[in-house]
This record gives sequence, C-alpha cells and structure tokens, in this order.
Amino acid sequence: MTERITLAHGSGGQAMQRLIKERFLAQFDNAELARMEDQAQLALAPMMAAGDRLAFATDSFVVDPIEFPGGDIGKLAVCGTVNDLAVGGALPHSLSVGLILEEGLEMAVLDRLITSLAATARAAGVQVVTGDTKVVHRGSCDKIFINTSGIGVIPSHRQLGAHRVQPGDLILVNGTLGDHGAAILQARGELALSGTLESDCQPLNGLVEAMLAAGPVHAMRDATRGGVAAVCNEIAEVAGLRLTLKESALPIHPQVRGISEILGLDPLLMANEGKLVAFVAAEHAEAVLAAMRAHPSGREAAIIGAVEPAASHQVLVEGLYGTCRQLLMPVGEQLPRIC
Repeated sequence: MTERITLAHGSGGQAMQRLIKERFLAQFDNAELARMEDQAQLALAPMMAAGDRLAFATDSFVVDPIEFPGGDIGKLAVCGTVNDLAVGGALPHSLSVGLILEEGLEMAVLDRLITSLAATARAAGVQVVTGDTKVVHRGSCDKIFINTSGIGVIPSHRQLGAHRVQPGDLILVNGTLGDHGAAILQARGELALSGTLESDCQPLNGLVEAMLAAGPVHAMRDATRGGVAAVCNEIAEVAGLRLTLKESALPIHPQVRGISEILGLDPLLMANEGKLVAFVAAEHAEAVLAAMRAHPSGREAAIIGAVEPAASHQVLVEGLYGTCRQLLMPVGEQLPRIC
C-alpha cells in the first residue's frame, strides 16, 4: 500500500513528530534544527564579523509540475531565496522552510523533494534552521506549496542597487534566457512539445562572489518571473535611464527560440531560475565577464546591451537590421505557476 500524507501529519501529534524526525531532521541535519525549539537562535558575532547589514528575503513556490527536467519544487525553493539574497551582495546564511502539504501526497514524492531541497541547500552553503509543516484537505492545494525565507550578511564595502546604475554601464547575463519557463511549459505536456530542454534552476551565490571579486558591479537582479524584460524595466525606472539590448547578443537556446516562435512568446519575458542580469561599468565589464565564464554557472555569459542617458526611462531592443522596438514591462502572466 502506498504511504501518503494524512491530516494527522499536520495535527501536532505523534504522526507529525514522526514525520519531522524521520523525514526532515535526517535531511536537514544541523545542531540548531536538532534543538527542536519554536525558533532558531543564531549567533550574532560571526555574522557581524562578516558584514554590517542583514539581508532578509522570502518567497513562496507553487510550481506545476512539482518535478520537472532540471529540478523540482524543493530545489527551486532554495535557489529562489538564495539568489534573492546573493544578487544584493549578501552572503546567504540560513533558511526557514514552510511546507503546505495536500492530504494524499505520496510519501515517496515528499521524500524526493525534501532530499533535493536539502542537497541544494548544502550546495549553496546554507542551513535550514527552522521550519513549519501544515496539512490541508485534499483539493485545498496542489500536492505541495513551499515558502522559504532566508537571511544573509552584506559585507560593509558592498553597495549594490538600481540607483547606482550609470550611463555607460554594460548589461551582462550569465547564460541562455527563458530556459526555466520553456522547460516547465514542455514538462506539462499540454501542447505536445518534444525536446530535451532542462530548467536552469541553480544557486547563484558562488557566481556572484566570483563576479564581485573580479570588479565592481553596480547592480544585479535575478531574472525570475517576468524575465529580463521585468528586470530591465525595473532598473530603468529607478535609475531614470534608457537600456538598449542588442538582439544579436542575446544568448537563447535553440529549443527555447523554437518554442517561442511556435507559441508567439518572447524569451525576454520568460522566467529563469538560474540567471541574473548585472550592470557593470564599461571599464570593468570584460574582467567580470571573464570571471563569469570561468564559473560553472556562467559559461555562456554575454554582454547584451548598454545603459544610456535619456529624458525618460525606457528599454529598447535593437534588432538585427538596426531597428528598435520598445520592451515593455510584462502585462499579465505568459505562463502561470512557473515557480
């Protein structure tokens, strides 16, 4: 008989304690979590020695399907929060994990997801130090939803932000765009799309450290929902500048390009879960680009455009023949439940 989640696993009683001890603590093995208190108690001195500001991020994940080529909701939950911390210059430190489980979820599926989540946290160098589990009636959620919150420390010499972007900065990305959105669409099997495309889901804190060691970076954002289009429009608005992307420079996987052309989608609006957009002064851009390409998470990095002065903020894409189109902030959702 297939073992499944029941409402008792969220009741606070014996079934819930067994679930936590046998399935969660074994994966998230660390002294803080093993205390089994209602809160994590983290030493301040080591964090204060590493930086002068605490970064805090939270995100929730409802992706469908929960397992997909290149990842799953557990891996995604760690990468999403770690990357939100990293692109602000923070050194990710600790995570909380909140699970909403649907009655009837197979234990074998839950085990795979928790194993993946724990492995990704170890790869990113962070610990899961506190968490929560709730079980809802069958049909009240879709198998599993996850919330992760994370803290990190920003070294005192790091100052990143959209307001620091300047005319003349070059715009860099660490690889092919739209992979995650296209992989999720393909995995749903609703449109009979075939291919071997995988999500780009990965923690980026190691790449960020390599970039910051190579030269000053003015700003970074991870291009998740809304893709590069959302990031560039957000930066342009805050900085009050024009961003011009060169279509010929955009790294796009042939399968992503094919799916986009078939369905009328724009890869610049498609979600990524392992890609960042960086704004770097022109004199340092080649050094940062070289550091990106030397890192496993940035081997296909490219310079895709530049920042220019303008009377009003806007984002343009320069086509192959010199014509420009405006790249607007996404309206609505190209593909729901992608993360």
